[in-house]
Amino acid sequence: MRGLEGRRAVLTGATGGLGSAIARRLLDEGASVALTDVDEGALHALAGSLGGDTSVAVLDVADPDDWARTVEAVRDRWGAAHVLVNNAGIGSLGTVETETRERWDQVVAVDQLGTWLGMQHVGPLIEESGGGAVVNVASILGATGGLANSFSYAAAKGAVRAMTLNAALHWAQRGVRVNAVVPAFIGTGALLDRYGGSERHRAMLANTPMGRLGRPEEVAAAVAFLASEDSAYSTGSEIYVDGGWAAR
Repeated sequence: MRGLEGRRAVLTGATGGLGSAIARRLLDEGASVALTDVDEGALHALAGSLGGDTSVAVLDVADPDDWARTVEAVRDRWGAAHVLVNNAGIGSLGTVETETRERWDQVVAVDQLGTWLGMQHVGPLIEESGGGAVVNVASILGATGGLANSFSYAAAKGAVRAMTLNAALHWAQRGVRVNAVVPAFIGTGALLDRYGGSERHRAMLANTPMGRLGRPEEVAAAVAFLASEDSAYSTGSEIYVDGGWAAR
């Protein structure tokens, strides 16, 4: 893959199963990666396990002050940023009737507001650094009816897709490409620990045309492609890593 050697990337939600797979793939492709999340101990453990050129920053993606500090730390460390991967996210199983206002606010703060703040703070540094890419991690639940629950998550991830299109047009002639990856159900350790063998797990498999969960590495490959110069003429686009969900 071309275009990631020597590039500086900021990754949110780095310590989860999907985040760590994305970090590993970006490092394998030659990028330096600023690992961010809310758990400092987990961040340092991840950095130690990955090796490569990494930095660590505790970041609540819903906090503008945290974003400002993170950008300054990246600027001080590397003097540039070329890639932002907005991966941090939380979910909820509430339906349109059962979701609570408190949980709605939490999910929207991380999944939607956090994605906007990431673009708002890191996008200008990417432009200043000579251009690069933003990759937003959306979800098949923001593109389809899913399993008829996870209402707040679906709303927030649908907004991520819309924000991706809008930001892509905003930066189209300024060197910053903005694209999205749209995964379906990915078999991270956290998902399998919570749902493995359950009725929900069986529903995930039954509604996936390929009949299996995705692997974190499969999403990471799509992220790396959109972050690299191999996708230099792509902005405002989406890659579905969904086992056929969007084709149903």
